[in-house]
Amino acid sequence: MTDVAKVLEEKGGEVLQIEASATVFDAIKRMVESNVGALLVTENGKLAGIVTERDYLRRVTLEGRTEKETLVREIMTAPLVYATPEMSVEECMAIMTERRIRHVPVFADGRELVGIVSIGDLVKFQSKEQSFQIKFLTDYIESG
Repeated sequence: MTDVAKVLEEKGGEVLQIEASATVFDAIKRMVESNVGALLVTENGKLAGIVTERDYLRRVTLEGRTEKETLVREIMTAPLVYATPEMSVEECMAIMTERRIRHVPVFADGRELVGIVSIGDLVKFQSKEQSFQIKFLTDYIESG
């Protein structure tokens, strides 16, 4: 089994954040510019939640709000569901599937934010690992 730490090694630990008092428009603009689907939300220097494209669709668009008047704190998801670097990729995927979420922050020692992973990151990593294993086994069989 491979752990989340290895996914972060390949992906990197950059975490994009936005202040809870920012407008949803600013959050969406930042997500689009950075080509990501989620931002961690801070309030008074502490993590307060996460805002995702899905939050925008459900809590702004469908409720008839406007993204320039609605604040991130009004639509963010809290409390955070998170992973640890030691968690297996399979366990992390199971939690995300069960909770119907696509992004989880990764905390080391329960406190230190070390990254964020998406379900896409995990699937991509797992696919790459399986391709490597198949090639290894094929080479082994052909050499025997």
